[in-house]
Amino acid sequence: MTPALKLYVKVWCPWCVRAQEWLDERGYQYALIDVEKSRADYDEMIRLSGQRLTPTLVTADGLVLPDFGPDELAVFVKKYSISP
Repeated sequence: MTPALKLYVKVWCPWCVRAQEWLDERGYQYALIDVEKSRADYDEMIRLSGQRLTPTLVTADGLVLPDFGPDELAVFVKKYSISP
């Protein structure tokens, strides 16, 4: 089964590491996409989010949370009732 969430990251990005830790600690399943490994993935993230910054979270329903920290992530999953 494909995870309902996609997390676009740059592996060296401290905000990306924090986003992964936050999701992992709460049991979320997600596809981790390193945008520096694939230009197509980077372009897809830009198309979906309208910006170039990571982390960017995309749901199966097309909701997008670009360039965020843990506080914004917590608000986003609560607002849209996204559970692990």
